[in-house]
Amino acid sequence: MPTTVKGVVARSEKQPAELVDIVIPDPGPNDVVVDIEACGVCHTDLAYRDGGINDEFPFLLGHEAAGRVAQIGEAVTHVEVGDYVVLNWRAVCGQCRACRKGVTQYCFDTHNASTPMTLEDGTELTAALGIGAFAEKTLVHEGQCTKVNEDAPAEVAGLLGCGVMAGIGAAVNTGAVQRGESVAVIGLGGVGCAAIAGAKLAGATTIIGLDVDGKKFAAAEELGATHTIDTKGLEPQQIAGKVQELTDGVGADVVIDAVGIPATYETAFYARDLAGRVVLVGVPRPGVELTLPLLDVFGRGGALKSSWYGDCLPERDLPYLTDLYLQGRLPLDRFVTGRTTLEGVDAAMDSLHDGETLRTVAVIER
Repeated sequence: MPTTVKGVVARSEKQPAELVDIVIPDPGPNDVVVDIEACGVCHTDLAYRDGGINDEFPFLLGHEAAGRVAQIGEAVTHVEVGDYVVLNWRAVCGQCRACRKGVTQYCFDTHNASTPMTLEDGTELTAALGIGAFAEKTLVHEGQCTKVNEDAPAEVAGLLGCGVMAGIGAAVNTGAVQRGESVAVIGLGGVGCAAIAGAKLAGATTIIGLDVDGKKFAAAEELGATHTIDTKGLEPQQIAGKVQELTDGVGADVVIDAVGIPATYETAFYARDLAGRVVLVGVPRPGVELTLPLLDVFGRGGALKSSWYGDCLPERDLPYLTDLYLQGRLPLDRFVTGRTTLEGVDAAMDSLHDGETLRTVAVIER
């Protein structure tokens, strides 16, 4: 039988999200109902609410979550009722051209639940990133459930569902940071600080955090930054020069742009070594354009790469990083800087504009 639960819904662009009754349908053959225990408040949810993703309102917000499998479809083999899972938005199809080429992190046809969740009047909801986890329960495809060690608290493990995984993966997977290399990270929000942690995990010895807000430096240093640069009022070439001063005059081996605007990308481009790698993990707004001298692009080796979800493979990366946390080798709990309830999610999204927290997590009490 369908189940009615509470969920956070954005009905129209730039309007407050509401906690309302939503209907969870019975799972299809490969679908799973998950009891949500915690869900992080991510900038992507804010973008959905404010119309920065698309106009397929109403949205059921939330995607950075962990919980337990409550019900499964008749053909589900990947998980069982009672399994403790982190939800992911890369349930790869195995059939598209990317999957057939063995680069499943670029899957073009990821799986989602077969039936939409709805409002009580039958209006179909668009689940954020195919998940919709600011709710007591949600419906997803079985491939969106990744089993992890249940000793990790849901408010910590769930962060691997998006932002923290994106940042760590930008350094470890996309940037392929090696032991002894230098890394610069532009933008020290949740994703940028996760990239700092990822660079440290990979063995970088010089890790530079850059931001216009000096209040963010303490968290970056705690997570592994060896140097910080206040970029407020500086031009990209000036900032690049400061990075070069800290890297023997040559620039960083890897520069990660966790902001995603032309000025930060230009900074990243010029702050890298001639054969260094630039990684764009900050999501640009639609319509934003970048201008660089083509001769400068030609005159440098290395690579210019984008990082989607940290180029992660959930079944490989999420359990591994959870285990590192439990071993005390990856301080995921440091990212949880605030807690709220489902009722407080809209206010928590508004607070993202202040940049005061790494992650506020909505904890669902039962």
